[in-house]
Amino acid sequence: MPDLSLMHGERIHVPERLIVAPAPGVFASPIGGARVEGEHLSAGDTIGLVELSGEATPVCSSFSGDLIGILAEEGQMLRAGQPVAWLRVA
Repeated sequence: MPDLSLMHGERIHVPERLIVAPAPGVFASPIGGARVEGEHLSAGDTIGLVELSGEATPVCSSFSGDLIGILAEEGQMLRAGQPVAWLRVA
């Protein structure tokens, strides 16, 4: 009989996580400058801002880890849930 726990993914460890836009809008670097590849982020750190109709919503990391790359470009229009960056968690 096969080990069903493996079939359901209970033992799979995926070290990469996506950070997604919380709302639609135009992507902008965070106040204080853009994040750089390899930078360590803590949960709650701001990756950038999504601006729409004069209102800015921060894009925050839900995880701690090392930034692998920013997927969104300055001035790019994003939809809610669109990937903005990805990081490698410990």
